[in-house]
Amino acid sequence: MVTHPFHPLFGRRLEVLAVRPHGRGPLYVCDGGALGGVGLPEAATDRGPEPAERPLTFAALAELAAVIVELGASVDGEAER
Repeated sequence: MVTHPFHPLFGRRLEVLAVRPHGRGPLYVCDGGALGGVGLPEAATDRGPEPAERPLTFAALAELAAVIVELGASVDGEAER
């Protein structure tokens, strides 16, 4: 079922035709009827994780902080060359 609130097929159950690897999780290729094949990331379906109460969870902020640290280390390493 499409659970992303802004997706045009929100609330519809679609037949899954294939599952492909994609970024942070699977991409479900579904039969979108008149739209043809529709690719949906797992997070946009009922197969993905439950939506957080708040958009920014502790886990999301911790992941962002780790990325920022890595980017800073990468930039510092480039400056030393």
